[in-house]
Amino acid sequence: MRMFSAIAGSALFLVAAPGVVAGLVPWLLTDHYRMSLSTVPGFAILGSILVIGAAGVLLHSFARFALEGRGTPAPIAPTGKLVVGGVYRHVRNPMYVAVLSIIFGQALIFSSWALFAYGLIAAAAMISFVKFYEEPTLARRYGAEYEAYRSAVPGWLPRLTPWRG
Repeated sequence: MRMFSAIAGSALFLVAAPGVVAGLVPWLLTDHYRMSLSTVPGFAILGSILVIGAAGVLLHSFARFALEGRGTPAPIAPTGKLVVGGVYRHVRNPMYVAVLSIIFGQALIFSSWALFAYGLIAAAAMISFVKFYEEPTLARRYGAEYEAYRSAVPGWLPRLTPWRG
């Protein structure tokens, strides 16, 4: 039963948080009735690659929380153990990196300065949340295990080789 709850909770949080931040808000910030692809050569292609790749990373990250951690990314239903497998061996914050990549990818696809500015604001909010809430909470909850992971795996720019801690 715990596995079903973890999967259902993670799916619900996926729609409620990244779905709104990387989907609904960008849609509302653009002229969503008359959106057209970027006229800058390569921007739409690069943006599409960012969005598609980041969507895969985001789904993988959410699955890791449910299947490996037996919990959700939502602070009200945390994992029972520290999630350090899969993409988390390369970067500590793959969900945030993926959401920002989706936003900036859309900014490229639609040549939208509004989306670019929104992405910068979202990045500042995410970095602040991680620094002032998430990292201290994880340090209290998982202690030395989190500190070892934190010292070996970068928070925002993925390492090329996976951490094998």
